[in-house]
Amino acid sequence: MTMTRQQFSRLALATGLALGLAGTAAARPNYPDRPITMVVPASAGGTTDLAARMTAQALGPVLGQTIVVENKGGGNGNIAAAQVKRAEADGYTLLMQYSGFHVISPHLARSTWEPADFVPVANVLSAPQIIVVRRDLPVNNMQELVAYAKANPSKLNYASSGNGSLQHVTGVQLEQAAGVRMVHVPYKGTGPALQDLLSGQVDLTFGTAPPFMPHIQAGKLKVLAVTGKERLPSLASVPTTAEAGLPGVNATSWFALFAPAKTPGDIVRKLESDVRNMLGDPAFQKKALDQGATADFKDGKALGAMVKRDWDMWAKVVKEANIQAE
Repeated sequence: MTMTRQQFSRLALATGLALGLAGTAAARPNYPDRPITMVVPASAGGTTDLAARMTAQALGPVLGQTIVVENKGGGNGNIAAAQVKRAEADGYTLLMQYSGFHVISPHLARSTWEPADFVPVANVLSAPQIIVVRRDLPVNNMQELVAYAKANPSKLNYASSGNGSLQHVTGVQLEQAAGVRMVHVPYKGTGPALQDLLSGQVDLTFGTAPPFMPHIQAGKLKVLAVTGKERLPSLASVPTTAEAGLPGVNATSWFALFAPAKTPGDIVRKLESDVRNMLGDPAFQKKALDQGATADFKDGKALGAMVKRDWDMWAKVVKEANIQAE
């Protein structure tokens, strides 16, 4: 998708300009004086939900208010995003957003929102995808997986959390980088995909580590590679895709807080500052690492720049692979 000048101008709101152009309404001096709702565009149990609940638990005491996590899964993130877009821009409704929904979903079909409808607050967690296979698949590393796929074209099938999801486009990246052909099997979320992987109904999948860690540790799944630039401390023996000879497979997810556009700038800055302090807590950092993620603070300006960069990168992948919405 090539952005027009008008679209690019609107997307500029999702960069650091958004903080300076935030709404003119004055923030309440005693903000927050009532509970905050954090909307999550996914069901319970996945990494987006984990990021929201970790943040709510740690940030609530800092703000002196309860943060209520509200799961609104479905529609490749569109249901939750549309809800927060419509919310009053007063700092009491926030979106814990997943990168795949924020910078991929709008390219797939006409949606009722776009990144410019939100002001970036701060990035919270980053997590690369991992490549996981069923335990009885006769491969133990990426080289063997590629060899197996080449010897059995279109025999391997991989699960994703939906058409156009980050897992789907990571699978497309692998096919393009390795010169193989696999069958994509979309599910309505990571949970159902994981269950069919465990039962052997599908051969492999991609995803952030947290939902898979207990099953990897129990020997029920095999992890072959990490799609980020560095190895995960919690999976230190697992090579990156670059180390395995596939540098073209590089997909890292991020999980970040956004507020409705026109949220007063002083509210946004307070939230940004408190998230910075929260992520500086060694206990929070350790909990993230134990789950296969990284506490990765980026202020609103840096988050907005990352949105723009990833928007352009994934637009190219979606267009070249002709990925369509379900």
